[in-house]
Amino acid sequence: MAFIEIKAKVWNVEKPENVREILLLVDTGAIYTVLPRSLLEEMGVKSIGKRKFKLANNQVAERDVGIIGIEIQGIQAHTLAVYGDEGIYLLGATTLEELGLEVDPAKRELRPMELLLMLKQAP
Repeated sequence: MAFIEIKAKVWNVEKPENVREILLLVDTGAIYTVLPRSLLEEMGVKSIGKRKFKLANNQVAERDVGIIGIEIQGIQAHTLAVYGDEGIYLLGATTLEELGLEVDPAKRELRPMELLLMLKQAP
């Protein structure tokens, strides 16, 4: 699959003035969005706990996670971000779903996904 990079704004949800414009690599194999620890700390994002992740080499790593705001293509959401290594800027599948976006592999871009809402119909 071809690489897709996308521009995004991210911010500290407790201090929205701490906003950064970044370039993210779309990684539908990653559950969560991953940003460098230094960036999240610089923006003042607080860790809300730790999660364990299986790495590509089958090792398990425990990483801090925090809540950030994110905007892509004019759509905003709050999402979980993993405190990652330097130089790692990944947009994960959960964040894509929270934004209502999906990958169009043919055009190598993000597009709005068909959002489903199950409503109970009256008898």
